[in-house]
Amino acid sequence: MGTTNNNTVLITGTSSGIGLAAAVDAARAGWRTVATMRDTGRADALLAAAAEAGVVDLLQVKQLDVTDPASVAKCLDEVVAEHGRLDAVVNNAGAGFLGTVEQNGMDPVRAAMEVNYFGVVEVTRAALPHLRASGGRVITVTSVGGVVGQPFNEAYCAAKFAVEGFMESLAPVAATTGVGVVLVEPGAVASEFVASQQLDVPALLTAAGPYAPALEAYINRARKSFDNAQTSAEAAAAVTGALTAERPPLRIQTSDWARDFVATKLTDLDGSAVQSLTTTWVR
Repeated sequence: MGTTNNNTVLITGTSSGIGLAAAVDAARAGWRTVATMRDTGRADALLAAAAEAGVVDLLQVKQLDVTDPASVAKCLDEVVAEHGRLDAVVNNAGAGFLGTVEQNGMDPVRAAMEVNYFGVVEVTRAALPHLRASGGRVITVTSVGGVVGQPFNEAYCAAKFAVEGFMESLAPVAATTGVGVVLVEPGAVASEFVASQQLDVPALLTAAGPYAPALEAYINRARKSFDNAQTSAEAAAAVTGALTAERPPLRIQTSDWARDFVATKLTDLDGSAVQSLTTTWVR
């Protein structure tokens, strides 16, 4: 795909983190970038970053709530009406949840699926006719947690696994009509995504009951891993690569660590290697 100013990309979840960095990077690469977020009152950081990069003229902020089909349809209709085309969609909006189902019940599982899975499906479904017209592509930011299940991330990983299965299944079908599908899989990223979970660790441990020792061990390990995480800009570079490459692969990991981690699962036919690894995270 080319990178002239005639190309238009819509990116979800751009108020912070990878989405913000990806929006600025896409504009820097010459794309007309529609940066969407549920609450456009949170656009200040994005607009400041765009101004610093000198790409304000190529970036447009729009409201889009991925969990609201009417909001998705309205936004996409406006984009095509205003720009005449849609060449790519980047599904980036998402939300994490830390906990285990016995203690937390079903509501967090349903909420995680709504944002992280059904929201991706809805945006993709609505965008496909426009992408078919342009020969465009769907790029979805998942996670290494969409390949390797991780302790106390049952709801989040389940949703990301679902996204991976959906996109892997869609890819050959979409390709018959000229639409590409790409999955971008970050590992630990130092972004507001982690902070946005607003974890009250003492309260979590109190509520964890018999799982408290394992949860405490997991949280301590996770804190150390995020101390050495890649930046949002580094992860966003993989998104831009997927956007601009002539023939990107189905899956792109954003770091050497992510590649090694995913490779553990993809060569682990009986599941023992992953279980041996993740068991050490909760002891």
